Amino acid sequence: MLDIALLRTNPELVKENIRKKYQDAKLPLVDEVVALDKEYRETIQKADGLRNQRKVLSKQIGGLMAKGQKDEAEAVKAQVAAAADELATLEAREEELQGEIRKRMLVIPNIIDPSVPIGKDDSENVEIERFGEPVVPDFEIPYHVDIMEKLSGIDLDSARKTSGNGFYYLMGDIARLHSAILSYGRDFMINRGFTYCIPPYMIHGNVVNGVMSFAEMENMMYKIEGEDLYLIGTSEHSMIGKFIDTILDESQLPQTLTSYSPCFRKEVGAHGIEERGVYRIHQFEKQEMIVVCKPEDSPMWFDRLWQNTVDFFRSLDIPVRTLECCSGDLADLKVKSLDVEAWSPRQKKYFEVGSCSNLGDAQARRLQIRVKGADGKKYLAHTLNNTCVAPPRMLIAFLENNLQADGTVKIPEALRMYMGGKSVIG
Repeated sequence: MLDIALLRTNPELVKENIRKKYQDAKLPLVDEVVALDKEYRETIQKADGLRNQRKVLSKQIGGLMAKGQKDEAEAVKAQVAAAADELATLEAREEELQGEIRKRMLVIPNIIDPSVPIGKDDSENVEIERFGEPVVPDFEIPYHVDIMEKLSGIDLDSARKTSGNGFYYLMGDIARLHSAILSYGRDFMINRGFTYCIPPYMIHGNVVNGVMSFAEMENMMYKIEGEDLYLIGTSEHSMIGKFIDTILDESQLPQTLTSYSPCFRKEVGAHGIEERGVYRIHQFEKQEMIVVCKPEDSPMWFDRLWQNTVDFFRSLDIPVRTLECCSGDLADLKVKSLDVEAWSPRQKKYFEVGSCSNLGDAQARRLQIRVKGADGKKYLAHTLNNTCVAPPRMLIAFLENNLQADGTVKIPEALRMYMGGKSVIG
C-alpha cells in the first residue's frame, strides 16, 4: 500500500505506474482517493472545530450557572447538544471515508523499481543469467511421474480417492528424497546465517490482508469455515505477520529468517490440476527466506536472496537461470521480482522453481512494521522473501537432471548424509 501523501502530491506518478503495469482500469481509483482524502481532511477539520466549540460552550455554561443565569445556560446547553449531534454525524462520516480510502488504496499497485522491464505478462520477462551447462542426455528422459512410479515412489490413484486431483502419496526412497532436500535446504540456509523457524500454518484475516493483494488471496487462500483463520499459501505470510504492530530498534536489523512449512493453495485459474503430475498441486512443502531490513539495504538483500537459491541448486549440480519479472507480471505489492528457473532435460527448457521479491514498505505499511532509528524517529521497514527450495517442483528438476541411463537416480554428495549414505536410488 502506498503512502497517501504520494497521491496528494504526485497523482500522475501513481497513474503512470498503473499504466506501466497495464492495469488501466485502476486509473480512476487515483482521482477517487484524492477526492475522498480531501473530503476526509475537511471533515476532520470541521469535527475538530466543533470539539473546540463544545469546550468553549461547556465553560460558558458553568460561568452562567454560577451567575444564576439559568435560562442563558440552558440556551448554551442546547447549542452544545446540537454541536454533539453534528459531531457524531461527522465522526461517522470520518470512519466511512477512511474505509473507502483504504479499500481503494489496497488495490492501487506499489511503485515498481526503475530497473523493472516493462511488459504485459510473463511472456515478456527477461532472462538475466544462466548458471551451469544445460545437458540433454543421449537417452530418453521419461515424464517425472513415470520416473517416480518406476521407483515405487508415488501413488496418485489413492490420493485421488482420498483427496481428489492435486494431491499425492510419496513413498519409499522418493519420500525420503523429498525430506532430504528440505533438510538440506534448512541447513544450507542456517549455514548462511539465517535463523531457522517453524511458523503457524494458519493466520488471521488481517494478516492475510497485510501480506498480499485481495486478488492473490481469492485465488490462493483456503479459509477455515466459521473461523477467522486461513491456511497459509507460503510461510512468508505468517513470517512477515510475526512482526505485525511492532517497533524494531534499528540495531535489531536485519531480521534474517528461514522458515519451513507446508503450503496450501486453491490454484484458482490454473487451468485445472493435472491428473498425472506434481508441478501444480494443492499441498506442498517449502523452505523459505524472509528479510526485514532498513530501506537502503533492501536492494542488497534482494541480490543476496536470489543468489542463495542459485547456489543451492548449483550445489546439487542442477543448471538454473534467473529471469527478471516484467511490470505486468509483478503482483501489486512487489517493487521488483526475479524468478529462478531450473533446467528440464525432458522438455529441453527451463521452468520456475523459486521466486525472489522485494516488497519495499508495502507490507510494513499495512502491518505497521516500524523501525526506531538512532535519532529516535520512526520509519517503515522493508520486507523481502525468496524460495530456497520447494519440493515437489524441485523433485522434478532433481530427478530429470540426475536420472541415469539404467533408470537409477544419482544422489549428489551434498544429499547423501540425509539419505543414509546412499549414492544412488533405483
